[in-house]
Amino acid sequence: MKNFIGALLLVVFFGSIQVKAQTLESPGLPQNEVKLNIFNTIINGSLELGYEHFLDQNQSLGFGMTFMDRFAYVSDRGEGQDFKATSVTLSYNYYFVTESNPSGIYVFPFLKYRGGSFTEVLEDNSTVETSLNSFIVGFGAGYKWVHNDKFALGPYISLARGFNDEVSDRFEPVEFNGGFTIGFRF
Repeated sequence: MKNFIGALLLVVFFGSIQVKAQTLESPGLPQNEVKLNIFNTIINGSLELGYEHFLDQNQSLGFGMTFMDRFAYVSDRGEGQDFKATSVTLSYNYYFVTESNPSGIYVFPFLKYRGGSFTEVLEDNSTVETSLNSFIVGFGAGYKWVHNDKFALGPYISLARGFNDEVSDRFEPVEFNGGFTIGFRF
């Protein structure tokens, strides 16, 4: 619990820095981006939508929702297994880019809440339901190619730790995630 509170304070600290940040220096640069993680849609069948509001050229606050969410890339999916979960993610994104080249590497600490359940039918036809409700704290990195300050696409990866003992007993407590986003800036 102490680790969770410490991580939450860290996220709040980064968020307070963002509130104090100045607006974009160049009025021609986009301030918003909407995006879709096409990789998770194809591989997992989940719908991950995101929004970023740029505070300046190098930093943004992000919000994401994942519908039909799964616990990472669970390899033992099979008959009688059903994920029913939705998650909400808040992130702080820092881009290592310049005004002359908006493409580049970025990093992002994030806080995520997943709500829902995982149901599986065992060999004896009994049903076991695992609550996936938990807070998750993580860190990720990626690369974005930006074309004409409008279209952005690129891969990312992240590692996170969930805080639900029931989920940790059924799945690994550390969750790996990744994707390839396609976005539009305006």
